[in-house]
This record gives sequence, C-alpha cells and structure tokens, in this order.
Amino acid sequence: MRLDLALLEARLGEQAGLFTVDALAVCDSTNSELLRRADAPSGSVIVADRQTAGRGRRGRSWLSTPENSLTFSLLWRFADSPARLGGLSLAVGAALAQALEQLGGQGIGLKWPNDALLATADGYAKLAGILVELASNRDSCQAVIGIGLNLAPPAGELEQPAAGLDQAGLPGIDRHILLAAILRQLAVTLDRFAQSGFAAVRADWQRRHVWQNRPVQILDAGATPLTGLCLGVDDDGALLLETATGVQRIYSGDVSLRPAKP
Repeated sequence: MRLDLALLEARLGEQAGLFTVDALAVCDSTNSELLRRADAPSGSVIVADRQTAGRGRRGRSWLSTPENSLTFSLLWRFADSPARLGGLSLAVGAALAQALEQLGGQGIGLKWPNDALLATADGYAKLAGILVELASNRDSCQAVIGIGLNLAPPAGELEQPAAGLDQAGLPGIDRHILLAAILRQLAVTLDRFAQSGFAAVRADWQRRHVWQNRPVQILDAGATPLTGLCLGVDDDGALLLETATGVQRIYSGDVSLRPAKP
C-alpha cells in the first residue's frame, strides 16, 4: 500500500514545507526516477513500494517490497561544485543512524563509505545502503540521495549478512513515522554539511564507526589487498588506514572494507 502523503506531511510537522513527496506503487529505481526529473526542486522525494531495478553501490541490485523495506530518494541542491562534496554519503549515513536512534533503534553502526550496519550475535549485518549520485552545472550541484532500509531481513541468498529494523528494537514501525524522522534529520544534517562540509558531522559518523581502531583489509578488484589499522576518516571523508609504510588516505568508493584475517 502506498504511503498516505497527508499523514506523512503531518508527521513532518514544521519541516513539511521543505519536501515535495511523490509516492509510487512501483518504479525501476527511485534514484533513476528522480534523475529523470531534472527540473525537480530541492527537497523532492520519490518513495516507492516496489523497485524492479534498484541500484546499490558497485552496480549491485537493491530490490524492495513495502512489507520488508523502505526505499526512497531525496534530491538536494548545493551551491558548491561536486569536488567540495566529499564525505556526503557519510554525512547521510550519520543522519540515518541518528534518526533511527531517536526512534529507539539500538545497535546501529556505520561502515565506510555508505552502509549502515546492525550489531548481531554473529557480528555486523547490513541494515541499509546509501547511493549518492551527483550532477552539476556552472552554478550549483544537485545530489540524488538514495536510501534502501530493511524493515525485516531480506530473504534468499545474499552476498553478505543482512538485518532488519525488527532486530534493532523497532518491529512493525509505521513507515510514515520512519520516513518522516529520516527526512527531518536529513534536512538538519544537509544544512550543516552545506555550511561547513563533512567536518561539521565527522564526529557524528566517527563515534558510530564499526571498524574504528581495528585491523582491516581494503579489497580492490585486481589489486593486492591492503591491510592496516583503520583510523576512521578525515574532514574530507577519506578513509585513514595506518599501514607499515605510514597512514594512507583512501578516497575511492569502489573498494570493499573487511575485517583483517587473523
């Protein structure tokens, strides 16, 4: 069942005027749909009950159903160029975690560059994914921010362990309450980011960082794994890895971060 936009507006309260929400029964991808709406105003939101070709990082798919997920995209415009938006996906992750915690969610952590994880008895499992796509002109930059959040663990064979909000202390949460809380926190965080960059929210991300000061390995296709101690991120959102040859800054989002093998 599609979201009731009047009910969502009521849940957004005083911040309702910041957003223009379109609720779809089905679409290929909320990010793709929003990118097709090139003239949409800042604060435009597409939320879909079902995605048929949802996209995650590194070309992975992200399918959704209303029973088990909340999938939406938000368009936000910045005066800066894309080069000045380093760490945006991390800022979004921090906002998402804050919103879930404000609702009573527990055990939520963040992984560089764009995953929210849940602490489980078997280790960390993926709770949400974030995909930020940028486009710019001479005067500004627009970010399409896609979030796929599991309400319950997805079924079937998965590349990595997955979890749902029902395991984080939020079983059966109403999607209107959930989406409104996330959008409200995103508005606050994105305004801080626009004014001061990722440095303004770095501490919020860092204290939820699941691999902080732990040995990890960076996996990149065709390259020898890079192993070191994960020191978190800098003010530009680059991952800091302490290796035998010194601290390296990792910028590419096309790598996989894993615990180091014993």
